[in-house]
Amino acid sequence: MAIPTKHKALLLLSHAGSYEIRDVDVPMPDAGEVLIRVEAAALNPSDWRTRHTEYSFILPGYPAHQGSDAAGVVVALGEGVTRFKVGDRVLHQGSYSNGEKLAAFQQYTAVPTDLVAKIPDNLTFDQAATIPLALATSAIAFYQKRLEVDGGGGAGLLPFWKEGGRGKYSGKPILIFGGASACGQYGIQFARLSGFSPVITTVSPSNMELALSLGATHTIDRSLSADALIEAVKAITSKPFHFIYDSVSSEETQNIGYDLLAPGGTIVILLRSAVKEDKLTRDKTILTCWGSVHLDMHKEFGAEMYQHITKWFEIGYLRTTATEYVPGGLSNIPGAQERVRSGKVGPRKLVVHPSETI
Repeated sequence: MAIPTKHKALLLLSHAGSYEIRDVDVPMPDAGEVLIRVEAAALNPSDWRTRHTEYSFILPGYPAHQGSDAAGVVVALGEGVTRFKVGDRVLHQGSYSNGEKLAAFQQYTAVPTDLVAKIPDNLTFDQAATIPLALATSAIAFYQKRLEVDGGGGAGLLPFWKEGGRGKYSGKPILIFGGASACGQYGIQFARLSGFSPVITTVSPSNMELALSLGATHTIDRSLSADALIEAVKAITSKPFHFIYDSVSSEETQNIGYDLLAPGGTIVILLRSAVKEDKLTRDKTILTCWGSVHLDMHKEFGAEMYQHITKWFEIGYLRTTATEYVPGGLSNIPGAQERVRSGKVGPRKLVVHPSETI
């Protein structure tokens, strides 16, 4: 199949503004890059947040390209590429910082090969498209070192894929807020692989079985009041929490987590800190995780992680989130995005097929 000179891309025209599908130039791969025909792209909460909220600062300008989760087929190789061949099924994370080449809400993307992974035979394009952002965010939160950049980075745990990392934190408790979210699901799985016990997570009653199947040892109803939730956690274990992962990062969950955190401990959040100032103390660390492997501070970590992704899903170390196919290609992303924004999608990711765009 010949590579076209133009392709369709979904563009955000202004802050809190409308979307428009435009015919734009297909990005050609530079040296060390591959050109990918996007077969599936998944939606994330970051899409509506960067569209509607103060997190729009992440966008490089307007019209803006969005989309962080892509899976597709390699259709061309940049100079010097040997790791991949035309026809390979691959996945990658999109980026807002260089969206015209990398963003997922378009029909073709050009990506550096060290941040691309082959899709194992046991996964579909739709399943693979759910992986990149949530996996990277949780991996950075757990295993990236603390970085002196906007209070960011991660807890600096020894990665489970390195020597001595598997099961290293046996007997240490962990609390994960939002265990049914995409990031929470990977958080539970990383906690299991790293040996944490008990693995406690907050979820709705309808998602408790899912959390347990991923490796949680205890589930707590997320609708409990702050006081009741704290008491429920304390009833499970009296051990100190030196690491808490808050994939919800609401004001309430951040403050509950901070209260439960032991002196010397770290809570990793995914949004800006909302912990009350009168609670803050020097012996508790709050880190905001910016979950993009395309950021300069995470590229090295991301490249290491991408060497292992195919194997993790091939041998069953990790499971993807459930998917829901949304027909209509890029045209139906705005409506699907409103479903994500409403919080009613559940423990699934909505996936579109850009090739279906009319």
